[in-house]
Amino acid sequence: MTGFGRGEARRDGVAWTAECASVNRKQLEAAVSLPRELSELESQVRNLVASGVSRGRVNVTVRSESLTESSANAVNVDHVLAKQYYQALHGLALKLEIPAEVSLHDLMRLPGVVGLQQAETSAEQAWPLIEEAVSAALKQMNAMRETEGTHLREEMESRLSRIEGLLTSIREKAATVPETQRKLLRQRLEDAGLPLPLDDERLVKEIALFADRTDISEELSRAASHVKQFRTYLASREPVGRSLDFLLQEFFREFNTMGSKCNQAEIAHHVVTAKTELEKIREQVQNVE
Repeated sequence: MTGFGRGEARRDGVAWTAECASVNRKQLEAAVSLPRELSELESQVRNLVASGVSRGRVNVTVRSESLTESSANAVNVDHVLAKQYYQALHGLALKLEIPAEVSLHDLMRLPGVVGLQQAETSAEQAWPLIEEAVSAALKQMNAMRETEGTHLREEMESRLSRIEGLLTSIREKAATVPETQRKLLRQRLEDAGLPLPLDDERLVKEIALFADRTDISEELSRAASHVKQFRTYLASREPVGRSLDFLLQEFFREFNTMGSKCNQAEIAHHVVTAKTELEKIREQVQNVE
């Protein structure tokens, strides 16, 4: 599910800001961006994300900002590097036989010559504040994800109710299939000039075999059980995305079996409709944690 959150922690004249943004993924992926000098904390931030999120790609960005005057930050000029740049550029100009016009402005724009020297903060000092900021951002992000999850649950509940209605209809129509087949078989025999009485042993045996081959009572019972289990998962406060994925596979298997065993046009139509609803549910389940 998608979401965004922002958290902040302040102490000792430094403000730490964390932003968390999530998008849909089947598994959990965490991309962490920290100040270079604190890269060793990346695994701890990932663990913090994993404790609050089980599915999706989460991008975490952590920044720090000084709240004090220039005593905390000082302009740093790398004189040695500037001199090396200058000499290298002059040497290049001589080699290319072109005028060497290197100004102070040119040198200042070169990487590493001028920068802000921040007061150093160790990973041990920074972690409590980063943890506080990231935790606040994750909480806000998950609140947004939960709102989206509520809407998804309502939509899936609606589609699940339609599938329940289709199962009821399939059950009713499946009960009439053997009798319909008996009439059809008897009519074909009469058309072929081979009429048989209704209680003829051969006819009764053939209908019994047909009824056994087309019996879908087990598939209907399992599908009804899947509906109940699906609702149980939807009501859960725990991550259920992967469980719903698996349950949908079982759902499809039952309807496929119904369609292949019960050779009846109306039932086949209901099976196709139910599978269409299941496919739409499956699309939404990919967004569920």
